[in-house]
Amino acid sequence: MMIKERRLKGVFEIDLEPLEDLRGFFMRTYDSEVFKNYGLHQNWVQENHSYSKKTGTLRGLHFQFPPNAETKLVRVVGGNIYMAFVDLRRGSTTFGKWDSLVLSEDNRKMVYVPKGLALGMCTLTDDCTVLYKMNNYYVPESQGVIKWDDPDIGINWPVNNPILSERDAQAPSLRMLVEKHGGLEI
Repeated sequence: MMIKERRLKGVFEIDLEPLEDLRGFFMRTYDSEVFKNYGLHQNWVQENHSYSKKTGTLRGLHFQFPPNAETKLVRVVGGNIYMAFVDLRRGSTTFGKWDSLVLSEDNRKMVYVPKGLALGMCTLTDDCTVLYKMNNYYVPESQGVIKWDDPDIGINWPVNNPILSERDAQAPSLRMLVEKHGGLEI
């Protein structure tokens, strides 16, 4: 595994290194010792599987409020997905800033997203499958969402008219989150 920190503190891009032969490939997707060496080891308590049928499906920007905030380890095992993440950590030097990367079954990358960041994804192909581990249990009452196309954030999404859930379509802005909560205290 090759692990490198992204521009938002605590976000890591992880390149998996498959061993390939005529049968296919084998690769490690998690190694507690390697993750410990980077300070990324977590007690993963839940793993989720997400499937999106159509290109242009957008989910996000989602997060959990403390004390139920989650660190996530995300991997795409089918299709191509544009992943975006926004720093919501109160007092962070990159508060309100975003970063992105493409995860796909072909590039075999993962992303480690710490507590206090909102996460969104947009499918670039039909039939996309995402697996992600979380270090905290999902608590519906703690869920949060901010507007996917908030101009104050300015994410450069690969679609203009995505397929959205009603919740994501009606999400509040980052400014509204700041006015109500001041950001996330992590």
